[in-house]
Amino acid sequence: MINTPQNKGGILRLSKGIEVEIYTGTPDGKIVGFSDQIVRDLGGFVREPDNRNVEYTTAPYCSYDRLLCAILKPRQKLREYLQKLGNYTIIPGSTLSLGDSKNFYRSDPNNPYHSYIEETYHTKVVTASIHINIGISDPEKLMQAIRLIRLEAPLYLALSASSPFLDGQVTGSHSTRWQMFPKTPVNVPLFESHAHFINWTNTQIVEGKMQNVRHLWTSVRPNGDGRPYDLNRLELRICDLIIEPIKLLAVIALLEARLIQVIEDINLDPLKISKFNPENLIDITDKNEAAAAHYSLDAQLNHWQDHKPIIARDWIAEIYEEVKPIAKKSGFSCFLSPIKNILKNGNQAINWLEEYESGKNIAEIMQSAVALTAAREQDLEDKLCPELLAA
Repeated sequence: MINTPQNKGGILRLSKGIEVEIYTGTPDGKIVGFSDQIVRDLGGFVREPDNRNVEYTTAPYCSYDRLLCAILKPRQKLREYLQKLGNYTIIPGSTLSLGDSKNFYRSDPNNPYHSYIEETYHTKVVTASIHINIGISDPEKLMQAIRLIRLEAPLYLALSASSPFLDGQVTGSHSTRWQMFPKTPVNVPLFESHAHFINWTNTQIVEGKMQNVRHLWTSVRPNGDGRPYDLNRLELRICDLIIEPIKLLAVIALLEARLIQVIEDINLDPLKISKFNPENLIDITDKNEAAAAHYSLDAQLNHWQDHKPIIARDWIAEIYEEVKPIAKKSGFSCFLSPIKNILKNGNQAINWLEEYESGKNIAEIMQSAVALTAAREQDLEDKLCPELLAA
């Protein structure tokens, strides 16, 4: 994935591509694994160590219209394939909502790295999520962006939380996925320069804290084909699976607008405008991540600039208003606007918990979510991108 920005007439548009991890299963919400067969029979999909989820990646696009169709087209292929196997479909959510987290189902029993994953992390890694990649080619500007988004990553988790259930139980967390996911290595600094990132990465590999350059499982990381040396994009990894494409595009638009702001303002850097040192900033952010995983939009966080308490929903609203003119100037404000709907009506986790509190059981909630997801995707395919989907 190569990301290059477009700058036409002073209007900056960044390229963006996503990695989508998604579960497969039955219409009643039971998760059933077909990753090995999907990867064998369908192009564009890659297997995860556990057979119950599978991943696909879009090409990077500056256009949101094209990105929308790149999100939908693989799902159309996957749904058609699953129907050939039986009465199977795509399952929303970021955890094994109806189970089974006790057992690990290997997708490739002969893969030694998968053996390491199973033995080290077990089903803590059997989650579904969205990784958002935004192109920034200048390595020092990328590091500045990484610093800012690392501290604001809890806000994107708050918007995306979709995992309040595990093994048929309410867990008490809006993002059970991020509560249990094994962030690796345990201590990741706020990178002060590209050289800092290179030296730190090489040290982690030598000391065995990372198995390879990809084994950096943190909320946001620098990415590129020649890591840690050749970098060309920011990868936001904290988000739960946002199953609704329009809401996903809104979160991507919020991130892109914030990054354009970073690119255009050299002083929008926590190292320059925060009253705290890098270690303090990471401590604040770790606590914010935990709070956002627990309460998402209703979490009380502490701002990285001055440590003042602020509700996640209010902080997101502030950033939204700050970057809205940037999105308008760059021509994608219509894709940003659904953020207001999420803030008003709640994310997926909040909506599911409201259904649970109204008397529905988790199986009923998941069955309804599966059907609603399929219907919404079909509607989008029919209305918005039939030519591209047929290509």
